[in-house]
Amino acid sequence: MPKTRLLLAAGLACLGLPFAVPSTAAASTPIDKELSFTCPFPLIGKQKLAVEVKAAFEVPSAPGGTFTTSDLTVSVTVPDKSTRGLALVGAASIEGTASAGVTLANGSLTLPLNLPLTVAKTAVPPSGAFTTRATGSVPPVQLPNAGRTTLTIGDFSTRLTPKKADGSFTGLGSFTSDCTLDPGQDPVLLSFDLGSSQTEHRYGVTGSTAVKALGATAPLTGSFAAGPEFGPAFDRTRAEFKVFGFVPGSADLQFTPDGPQTGELDGDGFAVHTNLSLTLPQVTLFGVPLADAGCRASTPIPVDLRTGGGFALATGGPVSGAYTIPPLTGCGAFTTYLSSLFQGDGNTFSLVLTAR
Repeated sequence: MPKTRLLLAAGLACLGLPFAVPSTAAASTPIDKELSFTCPFPLIGKQKLAVEVKAAFEVPSAPGGTFTTSDLTVSVTVPDKSTRGLALVGAASIEGTASAGVTLANGSLTLPLNLPLTVAKTAVPPSGAFTTRATGSVPPVQLPNAGRTTLTIGDFSTRLTPKKADGSFTGLGSFTSDCTLDPGQDPVLLSFDLGSSQTEHRYGVTGSTAVKALGATAPLTGSFAAGPEFGPAFDRTRAEFKVFGFVPGSADLQFTPDGPQTGELDGDGFAVHTNLSLTLPQVTLFGVPLADAGCRASTPIPVDLRTGGGFALATGGPVSGAYTIPPLTGCGAFTTYLSSLFQGDGNTFSLVLTAR
């Protein structure tokens, strides 16, 4: 009976393994790992138990993100001789609690974790092997540092209670046992390099800008950076429009970064705060040029560009923002008139970024 009791305690102690794992992140990373643990028992010496750990982890894309875990299952097969021992004392089920030790290392941070777990009530057959499982709450953990991040299994402790069919205790009562990971195994469940806000993300740009006052949309191409540098680099484009609904016109538009371009990564997206100068190298009505070469917006245009739903740093996605065009200057004799055509708020960027 002591052998049965301690073997089961060791096996179920291992059930706590995965639930000490914190987690979060972009794409789900599944693991399926088999490990061997040894439990020293009085009278019978050391015993080995095999444990299978399955889980899915979400890894943040940048420091400050949250590491989470889901679909955790830890299975321990209780051997036949332990099953028979439990049957001898009239055990019809076994249940209990466990404490799992896991170490999370994130750059310079080392965080020991001990989480309380619940060993599910499991029916004990008259003979043969059976499988036990445990569950537990897994709080998310914020990872503040860039660099190598690892999740490593440590030691475990469990307290188990076999019960008879009527719910009463067996002669074993409740007992505690500890287990350690056998040497020569890789104790790391997960290892990854956590990027920093300085990780470089480069994209190609397609999309458009809408100039509300003109009632016109111009296609946009170019490039986009999101860390360590932030901001767009748009190619020159052309908007076709009609004045009074019938006079055909066109305007070449060139948006160029003007001054510091800042931004921040936010989970799997970002926000960019940019100032853009707008020049209009050519404006025509009926095909006749109206603007001088120096035609431009009188002040830089502030724009906040933010990622939208479905965006992923690794692949790209939608980005949008709104802006106001100030009065124009340097357009020559038609400056005042051209300003009336272009200036105003409600203008937009609608972009799609594709990772390069």
